[in-house]
Amino acid sequence: MTPTTVIEIGRNAMEVLLLVSAPLFIAALVTGLLVSIFQAATQINEATLSFVPKLLVIFVTIIVAGPWMITLLTDYMRRLYESIPGIIG
Repeated sequence: MTPTTVIEIGRNAMEVLLLVSAPLFIAALVTGLLVSIFQAATQINEATLSFVPKLLVIFVTIIVAGPWMITLLTDYMRRLYESIPGIIG
């Protein structure tokens, strides 16, 4: 196994990680922004107010994007396991 192969495997793992986590981060970011705008407009300064909407939005995002995320992860793992003979010898 060469250093180039190790770097390639690590790069692919980071790409998959970013792709899988991006929908959840974007949903939480947008929800937090909307709640912050609502809090600024109504002058309600409650730190726990954004928790429940973020939780619900992330739950819905997992339901909607979950099959895609699982498919992406299983495809990556299958490619990784299939490449083991080529990596070793």
